[in-house]
Amino acid sequence: MFFYSNTYLSLKLDFLAEHHHFESSFCPAVSMFRSRRRVINHSLLSLYRLSVEHKPSRQYRTFRPERPTNKSRRDPPHRPAASRIRKRIPFLDELKSVQDPDDALSLFNQYQQMGFMHDYPSFSALMYKLARSRKFEAVETLLDYLQNIDIRCGETLFIALIQHYGKSRMPEKAIELFQRMPSFNCHRTLQSFNTLLNALVDNDRFLDAIGMFDRATNMGFRKNSISFNIIIKGWLGKGEWEKAWQVFEEMTERGIEPTVVTFNSLIGFLCGKGDLDGAMGLLEDMIQKRQRPNAVTYAMLMEGLCSLGKYEEAKKVMFDMDYRGCKPRLLNYGVLINDLGRRGRIDEAKTLLLEMKRRRFKPDVVTYNILINYLCKEGRAPEAYRVLVEMQIGGCEPNAATYRMMVDGFCQIDDFEGGLKVLSAMLTSGHCPRLESFCDLVVGLLTSGKFDGACFVLEEMEKREMRFHLEAWEALVKDACPQDKSAGELVEELVFAC
Repeated sequence: MFFYSNTYLSLKLDFLAEHHHFESSFCPAVSMFRSRRRVINHSLLSLYRLSVEHKPSRQYRTFRPERPTNKSRRDPPHRPAASRIRKRIPFLDELKSVQDPDDALSLFNQYQQMGFMHDYPSFSALMYKLARSRKFEAVETLLDYLQNIDIRCGETLFIALIQHYGKSRMPEKAIELFQRMPSFNCHRTLQSFNTLLNALVDNDRFLDAIGMFDRATNMGFRKNSISFNIIIKGWLGKGEWEKAWQVFEEMTERGIEPTVVTFNSLIGFLCGKGDLDGAMGLLEDMIQKRQRPNAVTYAMLMEGLCSLGKYEEAKKVMFDMDYRGCKPRLLNYGVLINDLGRRGRIDEAKTLLLEMKRRRFKPDVVTYNILINYLCKEGRAPEAYRVLVEMQIGGCEPNAATYRMMVDGFCQIDDFEGGLKVLSAMLTSGHCPRLESFCDLVVGLLTSGKFDGACFVLEEMEKREMRFHLEAWEALVKDACPQDKSAGELVEELVFAC
């Protein structure tokens, strides 16, 4: 704007000077203005060129009043995503795609031989994979190696390993690892304490768990609701209601608020004993203590009613849940479907499944398995197979239990070709049947003259290092030699000969 105004003024002055409207006394002023005008215009032109050629790193804008936003002024500053900050580790990327634990160990050694320096993320990822496959000897070798080098380990690794030891019925190893944690420069917290406590209770080492619970303060741990819930679970598992209730009272006396899990454990025990009045009393107590019952709470009450033959009342509880602010879930429908199946009312169970879908509940594999299980037990394996196909079309993948029930269901009605068809689908999906299912299929296929099918099953058994047990051989020989009364003796001779 300034550049434009000066140019316009200079042209006006030129016009006036040429037409002698100014007196001569003004001519020096005009000359001075023209000289100054040339200097200013040259400077402005240079600035304009620079502004065109140079791209500023910072953008400027005219002032505008800020619009009100819903964001708090105390919002934390924007931080780059963790994936941008964290450096990718090639070993971990490859390890994710490795399924076999022995291959995982080989990959670890290959990287080490190439000069790759394994750090805590590498060791922990490998040990997680080995522990899931129950390769505990390799886990312990890696732990010994970690103890001798200067790598600090996180508590999450030891928590996971203690859990795996517990699931594998190895409580002694879990105790030993918990005691060794400080030697790995790892601080033990209440989380690892509770993990070990739970592993002991689950492995019938309840006296050890009680001793550890009583020594918690001396060990430097302040017990919380999870600690008390584990001990309550242990006493209830032994059928000791009075002892569990004493722990519950101690919990409240110490000022530790009972959780939904606490009440669910107690309510579940009373429902299992048929004490519905006591369970309902606890439910009211729970609500008074401002603990909202969840779907599990109502499911246990429904199971208690169903065990007493009160199906309609259980169904009413499910539909009354909504009024108490708790939406029914698949778990609650599963209780009703299971009760109908147990009483042989399969068609009503199928109707209830359709009702679920109308209410926009998508059945999961557990719900389908309940129906498939009772259909197979009723000798309706072809109908169960249609349910299997229906669940796959609906986007629900069968699990190992689904396939096992179907194979056994077809064998039960002597439809061994149907069982073989399901077995093929099962193996393709990466699941494996029980040894008994394999044996029943082989005997059935051989008896019905389906030798190719029997050979296929035997080959699959060989791949998985599964062998016929004595009863299966005896059944096979009896079918092959129906007139021979000494089939059992022949089997024994075959076994001793092998």
